[in-house]
Amino acid sequence: MSCSPFDLRDYFLQELALPQQRQVEAHVKTCAPCREELARLRITEAALRCMADEEIPQRIAFVSDKIFEPSPWRRWLAAFWNSGARLGFVSAAMLSASLVLFALKPAPAPALEAALEANVQRRIQVAVVEAVDLKTKDLMKEIQSERVRLMLATDQLEQDERRMQRMQVIAANYVLPERYRGEAK
Repeated sequence: MSCSPFDLRDYFLQELALPQQRQVEAHVKTCAPCREELARLRITEAALRCMADEEIPQRIAFVSDKIFEPSPWRRWLAAFWNSGARLGFVSAAMLSASLVLFALKPAPAPALEAALEANVQRRIQVAVVEAVDLKTKDLMKEIQSERVRLMLATDQLEQDERRMQRMQVIAANYVLPERYRGEAK
Protein backbone atom coordinates (compact mmCIF):
# COMPACT_ATOMS: atom_id res chain seq x y z
CA MET A 1 0.00 0.00 0.00
CA SER A 2 1.41 3.32 -1.00
CA CYS A 3 -0.09 6.75 -1.21
CA SER A 4 3.06 8.13 -2.84
CA PRO A 5 2.82 8.96 -6.55
CA PHE A 6 5.69 6.49 -7.04
CA ASP A 7 5.87 2.87 -6.06
CA LEU A 8 7.90 2.35 -2.86
CA ARG A 9 9.36 -0.87 -4.24
CA ASP A 10 10.93 1.08 -7.09
CA TYR A 11 12.34 3.55 -4.56
CA PHE A 12 13.62 0.71 -2.38
CA LEU A 13 15.28 -1.03 -5.32
CA GLN A 14 16.72 2.38 -6.41
CA GLU A 15 15.11 2.26 -9.80
CA LEU A 16 13.80 5.85 -9.64
CA ALA A 17 15.58 8.92 -10.90
CA LEU A 18 17.19 11.26 -8.36
CA PRO A 19 14.44 13.94 -8.31
CA GLN A 20 11.75 11.29 -7.92
CA GLN A 21 13.73 9.64 -5.08
CA ARG A 22 13.81 13.01 -3.25
CA GLN A 23 10.04 13.35 -3.67
CA VAL A 24 9.48 9.85 -2.21
CA GLU A 25 11.86 10.61 0.71
CA ALA A 26 9.98 13.82 1.51
CA HIS A 27 6.67 11.96 1.36
CA VAL A 28 7.89 9.07 3.56
CA LYS A 29 8.95 11.56 6.28
CA THR A 30 5.37 12.83 6.57
CA CYS A 31 3.33 9.62 5.91
CA ALA A 32 3.30 6.91 8.65
CA PRO A 33 1.77 4.06 6.52
CA CYS A 34 4.42 4.56 3.85
CA ARG A 35 7.16 4.54 6.51
CA GLU A 36 5.78 1.23 7.81
CA GLU A 37 5.72 -0.28 4.32
CA LEU A 38 9.29 0.86 3.71
CA ALA A 39 10.34 -0.69 7.05
CA ARG A 40 8.67 -3.97 6.02
CA LEU A 41 10.56 -3.93 2.74
CA ARG A 42 13.84 -3.46 4.65
CA ILE A 43 12.98 -6.39 6.96
CA THR A 44 12.21 -8.56 3.94
CA GLU A 45 15.53 -7.58 2.35
CA ALA A 46 17.40 -8.44 5.57
CA ALA A 47 15.67 -11.84 5.74
CA LEU A 48 16.52 -12.57 2.11
CA ARG A 49 20.17 -11.62 2.64
CA CYS A 50 20.36 -14.09 5.57
CA MET A 51 19.34 -17.00 3.38
CA ALA A 52 22.06 -19.10 1.77
CA ASP A 53 22.43 -18.96 -1.99
CA GLU A 54 21.32 -22.14 -3.69
CA GLU A 55 22.15 -23.37 -7.14
CA ILE A 56 19.29 -23.29 -9.58
CA PRO A 57 18.29 -26.78 -10.81
CA GLN A 58 19.42 -27.59 -14.35
CA ARG A 59 16.10 -29.09 -15.36
CA ILE A 60 12.58 -29.23 -14.00
CA ALA A 61 11.54 -32.58 -12.57
CA PHE A 62 8.07 -33.93 -13.16
CA VAL A 63 6.06 -36.11 -10.78
CA SER A 64 5.91 -38.77 -13.45
CA ASP A 65 9.70 -39.13 -13.40
CA LYS A 66 10.91 -42.51 -12.22
CA ILE A 67 13.08 -40.76 -9.62
CA PHE A 68 10.08 -39.58 -7.64
CA GLU A 69 7.90 -42.60 -8.21
CA PRO A 70 7.57 -44.69 -5.03
CA SER A 71 8.89 -48.21 -5.02
CA PRO A 72 6.49 -51.07 -5.75
CA TRP A 73 6.65 -52.12 -2.11
CA ARG A 74 5.62 -48.63 -0.95
CA ARG A 75 2.82 -48.45 -3.50
CA TRP A 76 1.48 -51.85 -2.38
CA LEU A 77 1.77 -50.90 1.31
CA ALA A 78 -0.04 -47.59 0.76
CA ALA A 79 -2.81 -49.33 -1.17
CA PHE A 80 -3.08 -52.01 1.52
CA TRP A 81 -3.32 -49.64 4.49
CA ASN A 82 -5.83 -47.42 2.73
CA SER A 83 -8.25 -50.30 2.12
CA GLY A 84 -10.62 -51.18 4.96
CA ALA A 85 -11.73 -54.42 3.32
CA ARG A 86 -8.17 -55.70 3.02
CA LEU A 87 -7.39 -54.81 6.62
CA GLY A 88 -10.54 -56.61 7.78
CA PHE A 89 -9.65 -59.68 5.77
CA VAL A 90 -6.08 -59.76 7.11
CA SER A 91 -7.33 -59.30 10.69
CA ALA A 92 -9.76 -62.21 10.30
CA ALA A 93 -7.02 -64.37 8.74
CA MET A 94 -4.62 -63.62 11.61
CA LEU A 95 -7.30 -64.43 14.18
CA SER A 96 -8.09 -67.71 12.43
CA ALA A 97 -4.41 -68.65 12.22
CA SER A 98 -3.89 -67.93 15.92
CA LEU A 99 -6.93 -70.09 16.83
CA VAL A 100 -5.63 -72.96 14.68
CA LEU A 101 -2.15 -72.69 16.19
CA PHE A 102 -3.61 -72.65 19.70
CA ALA A 103 -5.73 -75.73 18.95
CA LEU A 104 -2.77 -77.61 17.50
CA LYS A 105 -0.42 -76.69 20.34
CA PRO A 106 0.51 -79.79 22.34
CA ALA A 107 -0.83 -80.08 25.86
CA PRO A 108 1.67 -79.43 28.66
CA ALA A 109 3.58 -82.42 29.94
CA PRO A 110 1.99 -84.24 32.92
CA ALA A 111 5.11 -83.71 35.04
CA LEU A 112 4.95 -79.97 34.41
CA GLU A 113 1.23 -79.97 35.13
CA ALA A 114 1.79 -81.86 38.40
CA ALA A 115 4.57 -79.44 39.38
CA LEU A 116 2.28 -76.49 38.67
CA GLU A 117 -0.52 -78.08 40.70
CA ALA A 118 1.88 -78.76 43.60
CA ASN A 119 3.09 -75.17 43.48
CA VAL A 120 -0.51 -73.90 43.57
CA GLN A 121 -1.36 -76.21 46.50
CA ARG A 122 1.73 -75.05 48.40
CA ARG A 123 0.79 -71.41 47.87
CA ILE A 124 -2.76 -72.11 49.05
CA GLN A 125 -1.46 -73.83 52.20
CA VAL A 126 0.89 -70.94 52.95
CA ALA A 127 -1.96 -68.47 52.53
CA VAL A 128 -4.24 -70.55 54.78
CA VAL A 129 -1.54 -70.84 57.47
CA GLU A 130 -0.96 -67.09 57.36
CA ALA A 131 -4.70 -66.43 57.61
CA VAL A 132 -5.05 -68.90 60.50
CA ASP A 133 -2.07 -67.32 62.28
CA LEU A 134 -3.63 -63.88 61.98
CA LYS A 135 -7.00 -65.16 63.22
CA THR A 136 -5.29 -67.03 66.07
CA LYS A 137 -3.43 -63.91 67.14
CA ASP A 138 -6.67 -61.93 67.13
CA LEU A 139 -8.43 -64.60 69.18
CA MET A 140 -5.53 -64.78 71.67
CA LYS A 141 -5.72 -61.02 72.19
CA GLU A 142 -9.47 -61.26 72.72
CA ILE A 143 -9.08 -64.17 75.19
CA GLN A 144 -6.42 -62.26 77.12
CA SER A 145 -8.63 -59.18 77.41
CA GLU A 146 -11.57 -61.37 78.57
CA ARG A 147 -9.30 -63.09 81.10
CA VAL A 148 -8.30 -59.71 82.54
CA ARG A 149 -11.95 -58.67 82.77
CA LEU A 150 -12.83 -62.00 84.46
CA MET A 151 -10.02 -61.57 87.01
CA LEU A 152 -11.25 -58.07 87.83
CA ALA A 153 -14.81 -59.35 88.21
CA THR A 154 -13.57 -62.22 90.45
CA ASP A 155 -11.68 -59.77 92.68
CA GLN A 156 -14.74 -57.58 92.96
CA LEU A 157 -16.92 -60.60 93.81
CA GLU A 158 -14.48 -61.73 96.53
CA GLN A 159 -14.47 -58.25 98.03
CA ASP A 160 -18.27 -58.17 98.01
CA GLU A 161 -18.44 -61.63 99.66
CA ARG A 162 -16.03 -60.53 102.40
CA ARG A 163 -18.11 -57.42 102.99
CA MET A 164 -21.24 -59.55 103.16
CA GLN A 165 -19.68 -61.94 105.68
CA ARG A 166 -18.62 -59.00 107.86
CA MET A 167 -22.12 -57.60 107.67
CA GLN A 168 -23.56 -60.98 108.70
CA VAL A 169 -21.16 -61.18 111.68
CA ILE A 170 -22.02 -57.64 112.68
CA ALA A 171 -25.74 -58.37 112.29
CA ALA A 172 -25.46 -61.57 114.36
CA ASN A 173 -23.65 -59.74 117.17
CA TYR A 174 -25.93 -56.75 117.08
CA VAL A 175 -28.09 -56.25 120.12
CA LEU A 176 -30.95 -53.79 120.01
CA PRO A 177 -30.78 -51.05 122.61
CA GLU A 178 -33.28 -51.45 125.41
CA ARG A 179 -35.42 -48.55 124.53
CA TYR A 180 -36.18 -50.19 121.13
CA ARG A 181 -36.66 -53.72 122.49
CA GLY A 182 -40.12 -53.11 123.77
CA GLU A 183 -41.32 -51.60 120.56
CA ALA A 184 -39.89 -54.34 118.41
CA LYS A 185 -41.96 -57.06 120.14
